[in-house]
Amino acid sequence: MATSIIVKNASKPHDAGLPTGWAAARARLEGLPGGGLNIAHEALDRHVMADHGDQPALIWLGKDGGRQIVSYADLARDAARFANVLRAHGINRGARLFLLSGRVPALYAATLGALKAGVVVSPLFAAFGPEPVRARMEIGEATVLVTTAQHYKRKVAPWRNELPGLKLVLIIGDDAPEDCVALSPAMAEASEHFDTEPTDSEDMALLHFTSGTTGLPKGVVHVHQAVVAHVETGRLALDIRPGDIYWCTADPGWVTGMSYGIISPLCNRVTMVVDEAEFDLERWYSILERERVQVWYTAPTAIRMMMRAGAEAAKGHDFSALRFLASVGEPLNAECVLWGQQVFGLPFHDNWWQSETGGIMIGNTAAMDIKPGAMGKPLPGIEAGIVQVEGACVTELPDGEIGELALRPGWPSMMRVYLGQPERYAKVFRGGWYLTGDLAMRDSDGYFWFVGRADDLIKSAGHLIGPFEVESALIEHEAVAEAAVIGVPDETAGEVVKAFVTLKAGFEADDALERALRGHARKKLGPAVAPREIVFRETLPRTRSGKIMRRLLRARELGLPEGDLSTLEGDAT
Repeated sequence: MATSIIVKNASKPHDAGLPTGWAAARARLEGLPGGGLNIAHEALDRHVMADHGDQPALIWLGKDGGRQIVSYADLARDAARFANVLRAHGINRGARLFLLSGRVPALYAATLGALKAGVVVSPLFAAFGPEPVRARMEIGEATVLVTTAQHYKRKVAPWRNELPGLKLVLIIGDDAPEDCVALSPAMAEASEHFDTEPTDSEDMALLHFTSGTTGLPKGVVHVHQAVVAHVETGRLALDIRPGDIYWCTADPGWVTGMSYGIISPLCNRVTMVVDEAEFDLERWYSILERERVQVWYTAPTAIRMMMRAGAEAAKGHDFSALRFLASVGEPLNAECVLWGQQVFGLPFHDNWWQSETGGIMIGNTAAMDIKPGAMGKPLPGIEAGIVQVEGACVTELPDGEIGELALRPGWPSMMRVYLGQPERYAKVFRGGWYLTGDLAMRDSDGYFWFVGRADDLIKSAGHLIGPFEVESALIEHEAVAEAAVIGVPDETAGEVVKAFVTLKAGFEADDALERALRGHARKKLGPAVAPREIVFRETLPRTRSGKIMRRLLRARELGLPEGDLSTLEGDAT
């Protein structure tokens, strides 16, 4: 699994004095008078009060070519106005506000204004259809919805009266349908002064939804204290510094786009690039060059799409402003790390976390040499281990053995509950560990290597095969853009490996290539681990956040229930 290649980091982090505990991280924040803590205050107000109000908070790039700069002072005023709009409509501390919008400036003001007012924020991905929106708003007991007229008419209006707790719908823009409130005129009439609600560090702040294999999505609850981890992990894992130009390509509808696309960067006083448009290769390269992006946080899916277009597409662009590249969403193949070095002169730094952890737990930092394909090491304040779970007994395994990745509880952004599912929550905390459901291995140098989800593990003729290892080997072949691997039943071996691949431009799917890929995999992995069958696909099923849905491939292959498909990308069915 491990590779002998090590990418040396030429630059070391700006602050070598890492905190030894979360108390030191908390001390970096200002807090509220009386000892409270509020995310919006840390993201905006304290910077304005420290005379940084003129610094750009957002560089917003419209999909039609528009460009708008929003300063910290501007965003603080708009957040206060939004908080006053909520109060004017009787929306008070503890209410739950859902966001259903594209990446427009009003979304950022609404997020921070709601937090400032002590209102819980729950982001929704704008591409969700009516049923995923309704399911999440029902589970989350929505009080307020911020959306656009188009989304409202198509996705909410038909069933709004069946959700009696939904008291207020705010429509972004100047006009609103009947029974809704237009946000722009309401904001214009509101005061730009609002005293931040004196929230406690354990008050609920964020509600994220994560899809399970079956059943309804899970509501993951985070509190205002999560900001301690957001700020510190942004510094350590992403190397962001005050004044940096920073671009996180994740949509705020996902936990990455909220934690590291709004909260962490603003609390660390960077200037965020926000692109309203969806992925477009030439647009992205132009943004990196024109906006002089210094720190770039993106997804393996996007990196592989860039790789698929070839290094030639990047030629002619000036990426000299870039200082640090990072990736998240699913494991980062070694080829992607090395491709970053080739095209940008910098490796991509992988890191690992979940909606449940609220922030980055394991990463490749600027201070570390990179082993391509490894997730990295636990960040300061995080204790991780590889464990074997047998009922109520949890045993830590030695280096080199594959087991379930587990974390010792107690970090600030740890989820506090699965909303309305206490038994499900209790099930993931056993033996003094939080059980992540991910399989991994720790090597003798302390680097963690992702193997796969526990339910993705393939058992073939006595071998335990992690799909990520097989996928990584296939991607090393010059023809392969992406790969997904599952186990299928076999009378003799129990299960055998079957792979689904997409090809780079210029390669033709035929029997000869299929044989060549199987031969390549056997040479890299050995015949017991290599795929017995390879199927060529135009696309692979993935979530809208970029994760390949192996469980959907398996369900369709074996005729099993497909489970929750609300996050499935529309063109990969």
